[in-house]
Amino acid sequence: GNPFTDVSLAAAFWQQGGDTVNVQGFYDGDGRYIIRFMPALPGMWHYVTQSNMLSLTGKQGALECVPAVADNHGPVRVKDTHNFMYADSTVYYPLGTTAYAWTHMSQPVQEKTLLSLGKARFNKLRMCVFPKNYGLCKEEPVIYPFLVKEYSSGKPVFDFTRFNPAFFRHLEKRIDNLKHLGIEADLILFHPYDKGRWGFDNMPMEVNVAYIKYLTARLSSFSNVWWSLANEYDYVKAKTEADWETLIQTVVVSDPYGHLCSIHGSTATYFPYRMEALTHTSIQDEAPVEDFGRASIVRSIYRKPVVFDEVCYEGNLASRWGRLSGPEMLHRIWQGLIAGTYVTHGECYQWNAGSMDTIFWAKGGEWRGESWKRIPFTRSLLDTLPHPLQLADVSRDHRTATAGEGYYLIYFGKQIQDEWLFNLPAKNASYRKVQAGTKYKVEIIDTWNMTVTEYPGTFEVGKTIDYRHYDVNYRKVRLPLLPYLMLRITVADE
Repeated sequence: GNPFTDVSLAAAFWQQGGDTVNVQGFYDGDGRYIIRFMPALPGMWHYVTQSNMLSLTGKQGALECVPAVADNHGPVRVKDTHNFMYADSTVYYPLGTTAYAWTHMSQPVQEKTLLSLGKARFNKLRMCVFPKNYGLCKEEPVIYPFLVKEYSSGKPVFDFTRFNPAFFRHLEKRIDNLKHLGIEADLILFHPYDKGRWGFDNMPMEVNVAYIKYLTARLSSFSNVWWSLANEYDYVKAKTEADWETLIQTVVVSDPYGHLCSIHGSTATYFPYRMEALTHTSIQDEAPVEDFGRASIVRSIYRKPVVFDEVCYEGNLASRWGRLSGPEMLHRIWQGLIAGTYVTHGECYQWNAGSMDTIFWAKGGEWRGESWKRIPFTRSLLDTLPHPLQLADVSRDHRTATAGEGYYLIYFGKQIQDEWLFNLPAKNASYRKVQAGTKYKVEIIDTWNMTVTEYPGTFEVGKTIDYRHYDVNYRKVRLPLLPYLMLRITVADE
């Protein structure tokens, strides 16, 4: 028969006195049936299989899970409502980028993509499972997710009841490659960029559900997987919002480990992100990060992490969404970070208009822009934070972010000024308020030129004046006449 549809396989894993984890197995072709398990706790785990095939059911055994090595932090989870952390409680700040169809390109392009990602130190990558048929991405993939029944007029006709294990093995290899680079694979399960070429955007609902169950059985045990149900879901005309809710629930029920899950709409199309099954937002909208204070409004609306996964891209395309400058791309990232949200990067330079030029945003390959070079420096600033950023006084100061008691970042953006009067908001989010008499040191950070310069002397704040604390002598900080500057203000050592 058809082992993909006719055979059921699962296993129960448990520790003595602990909860049971039920895991689905899958058919991997060539007579191989596989069950993958990702234990969350060290120690001895016991298991027993269940199947409708006598040769696969009732298999029992045990395995020992040893403590994770230092660089294995586990899956990413939600932390304190608005932020993320790894399973080992290490804070995770998503600084991601986009390469939608990179796994469908030639092998040399895929290898170049991995090298490029290693240079940039992004820690999240948005990527599609299905290939793309788009004006800037027309390549025919070498392998498909379903087996081909025949070719009609040169086009493949798929058997949607039989998956192609070779396709998924290749996808798994690339997810593992990303893992070695410290990158989370933000997998986009559906998208509208097909237009009848393969029919993956217009499959029957039962095929969509079967595909999700097969994908989650294969990939849920990968610690660096996120689920993104769709890119621009509202352009997939074959599915209603109710269909998307059904598919979201299918993912959540089929994933025993609760990986992060979201869905992405076209510009300013906000899915009902309060849906409990969704762990975070995945928003396409540049307006919230074009200026100060806007992103914090979105953060206040949703009681979950806010990720702006598309705010336009650095590039030189004719399309308005693909022609940001490098400084503007980085500026939008910092506008999101200062407000306690997160922004995904993208680059789409095309040197030969009308050709099948490799554009990183679509196909991966090699970097051509400038903003990616600033990501390692940006990550170094985030990695030294004592706590995730949020606005210190969310409704009245849109430039000053707090990372805990006595730790501030003040971002000036495009504004150029020669001096700044030292002052801090009295309010410090949920942390203790500023105390008169506290001394602070100041560092001038050039986010674009990637420099940190310690300012001479210290500043001592006085009593509160109209909800602010000024230096007791009203001292000022002299600034370089440059845009994209930021101040790091921390309590001075005695």
